Amino acid sequence: MMKLRKMELRLNNGKIALRVMALAFVMAMVSPVLALADDEDNTIRDERNFIRSGNSLYEEKRYAEAEVEYKKALEANPNSEIATFNLAAALLKQANVSDTNDANNPMAQASTLLGNLVKTSNNDDLVSKAYYNLGNIAFHQKDYGQSIEMYKNSLRRNPDDDLARENLRLAQKMLQQQQQDQSEKDQQDQEQEQEQQQQKQQQQNQQNQDKKEQQQQQQQQNSNQQQQQGMSQENIDQILKAMQDAEQSTQQRVNEEKAKEEERTRSRTDKNW
Repeated sequence: MMKLRKMELRLNNGKIALRVMALAFVMAMVSPVLALADDEDNTIRDERNFIRSGNSLYEEKRYAEAEVEYKKALEANPNSEIATFNLAAALLKQANVSDTNDANNPMAQASTLLGNLVKTSNNDDLVSKAYYNLGNIAFHQKDYGQSIEMYKNSLRRNPDDDLARENLRLAQKMLQQQQQDQSEKDQQDQEQEQEQQQQKQQQQNQQNQDKKEQQQQQQQQNSNQQQQQGMSQENIDQILKAMQDAEQSTQQRVNEEKAKEEERTRSRTDKNW
C-alpha cells in the first residue's frame, strides 16, 4: 500500500511538473513586437515615433513603459495594427496568470486587442502571430481545446511557424492529460457517490431494524404489564374470598357458642324448679 501511494505521489508530482513546465514554456514564447518597415511612409509621424520608442523599451523589458508608448501611438492613429499588436504583447508580458478571470487583468485586455485584430486585419503574418498569442492565452487558462484551435489558425496563416506547431503538440498532450484526469475524477466521484448511497441505505436499514426491535420491546412490555395487572386482580379476588370465608367461619363459631350458652342457661333453670 505504501509503495502504491509513493508511486501515485510521483505520478501526481510528474503531472504538476509537466503543467508548470508547459506554462513556463508557452509564456516564454509570446510573439515579439512588430517593427516598422522602412517603406511604411504612410504611417503618421507621431505614431511611428511612439511605436519605435515602445519597441526600444520592450527590448529592455520595460513593458509598462512600452505599454504607455503604444497607447500614445494608438491615440495618434486608432487604426494602427502594429501598435495594437505590440500593445497586446506588452500587456501579456505583465499578465498575472493566477488572475486571468479579472477583466482588468492585462491578459484579458490583450485577448480583446488580439481578437479584434484577427477579425479586421488582412495581414497574414500579423494575424498568424495574433492567433499564436491567443493560443498562449487559452493555454494559460487551461482551455486546451481553444488553444489548439488558435494554434491551428496560426498555422493556416503561416504554415512555417515552428513555434506554433510545437505549442500545438504540447496543447494536444495537455488536453489528453486533462481529459484523462477528468475521467478519473468522474470515476472517483461516481464511486464516492455509490459508497455514500450504500452507507445511507445501511443506515436506513439499521434505523428500520432498531425501530422494529423497539416496537417488539414495547409490545412485550405491554404484554407483561397486562399479565401483571391480571395476576394482581386474581390475587385480590382470592384475598377477598378468603376474608369472606374467614368471616363466615367466625360468625358460625360465634353462633355456635351462643347456642351452647343458651342451652346451658336453660339447663340450670330447670334444676332450680
